[in-house]
Amino acid sequence: MVRSLPGRLALYIAALVIAVYSAFPIYWMVLSSLRAPDVLLTSTSLIPGPFTTEYYWNLLELTDYPTQFVNSVIVAAVTVVVTMVFSVMIAYAVTRHRVPGKRLIIGAMLYAYMFPPLLIAIPMFSIFAKLGLGDTLASVIVSHLTLTLPLGVWFLWGFFKSMPFELEEAAMVDGCTRLGAFLRVVLPLSLPGLITVAIFSFLLSWTDYTYALIMIGSDANKTVPVGLASMIGSFDLRWGEIMAGSTLIALPLFGAFALLSQYFIQGLGAGAVKG
Repeated sequence: MVRSLPGRLALYIAALVIAVYSAFPIYWMVLSSLRAPDVLLTSTSLIPGPFTTEYYWNLLELTDYPTQFVNSVIVAAVTVVVTMVFSVMIAYAVTRHRVPGKRLIIGAMLYAYMFPPLLIAIPMFSIFAKLGLGDTLASVIVSHLTLTLPLGVWFLWGFFKSMPFELEEAAMVDGCTRLGAFLRVVLPLSLPGLITVAIFSFLLSWTDYTYALIMIGSDANKTVPVGLASMIGSFDLRWGEIMAGSTLIALPLFGAFALLSQYFIQGLGAGAVKG
């Protein structure tokens, strides 16, 4: 017990340092978004005050941030829904049916995920322009699927693969159809994995900058990351509004992790079958 005490103490200190290192930029971002204009660039105090909401009002009233926020919500929501539907279908098919070359399919999708986004974005932009989809939210959604769909299929493939098929057979013996066994047995047991894929898909789509920058040219279709970046001008740098916008971007992510953290941790632990 005595010999393990220094090791535990070192572990706690290391965890505390990592936590502070990770949380401090977020704290400073929120604090900067609330500082008064006269102390925003001069004060280095870690203690809040004096507060102001001027930056938030400027952001909402004088910029296109509300429209950009709605665009980001639409893109992220559609990306998550499409990713979930196709990831479940593909992953379940390759784990429960005799699909020739299924390991090659999964490996190819994961290999495609390894390409840098910029390498794929430019050819995709040319394709969308020829199809008449240039400067549309649809082009951004399809682009995001190149990131989220391979990750979702790969993750759920391992999740479904570790789930005993006997559970579905027992449900079918009790009178369920194959579809009924999938909906009543497989999906409920896969809830942690599904939520994990949804969170990752939302995170990748919500924070994407590269695809949105290349695919979107008009102000009306810009998403929040691109809109905030456009506020950085050559002669005017509105740090207060940028920090306020960044805080608003982070709020949905904080909410998702706070509400779904239990399922997210279970999904990352690859828990497949519960007794």
